[in-house]
Amino acid sequence: MQLAEPYIELSGVSFKYDRDNVLDNLSFTVHKGEYLGIIGPNGGGKTTLIHLILGLLHPTKGSIQLFGKDHHDFKERYRISYVPQHSTQSELGFPATVFEIVRSGRVARLGFFLGFTKKDDVAVERAMEIAGVTNYRNTLIGKLSGGERQRVFIARALASEPEILILDEPTTGVDIGAQKTFYEFLTSLNRKHNLTIILVSHDIDVISKEVKTVLCLNHNLVCHGFPPDLLSEKVLRELYGENTAKINHKHA
Repeated sequence: MQLAEPYIELSGVSFKYDRDNVLDNLSFTVHKGEYLGIIGPNGGGKTTLIHLILGLLHPTKGSIQLFGKDHHDFKERYRISYVPQHSTQSELGFPATVFEIVRSGRVARLGFFLGFTKKDDVAVERAMEIAGVTNYRNTLIGKLSGGERQRVFIARALASEPEILILDEPTTGVDIGAQKTFYEFLTSLNRKHNLTIILVSHDIDVISKEVKTVLCLNHNLVCHGFPPDLLSEKVLRELYGENTAKINHKHA
């Protein structure tokens, strides 16, 4: 079977903070339509890897290609949207409505100094519809639950009409009861809209059930492939240490 178009390609990527080697010799590819989960211990380099892909950091060694272009030459950053960790806890006291929050996602495509047009409003309405937050359009962001706020921040990310959506621990601050619905929503985005998704999570059970492929990271690339083949006790011990045990749980 022919693989889909490569969207992200890392070749021999390493990164250091001062003398500390955070990432060492990473090589992998993310293809169009992929739903990739990234797991690994705290401090293992997961967020650093995301920041490299986003262009917030630059590799010490190696190369990154985005949509076939070297990351230094890639200018269309709106094609990649990012929902950072703790996003549900941000902007709670800010007197902005859901519509205003989502519309701010268009800035990535427009730039800071251009006004919004009818085309932008259409994109915002579509993003809210896809995320299921249209009914909250005039509600202040601080009045929503954690799960509802997370959908709003997803809508803001979708407003730029990206081809890749990156989420870093997206259910932080979201109650257990809302998490199952949230992950079903992400699967729908991937399948119905062919949106390429990269999900960083500490929840091994979620990763094993939700994503199509898994990247196991602990400063270097421990493994990369399909969840059933990778999330074995041997791999998890290599990631987290000898005393690691996999615990399965059900979402309420």
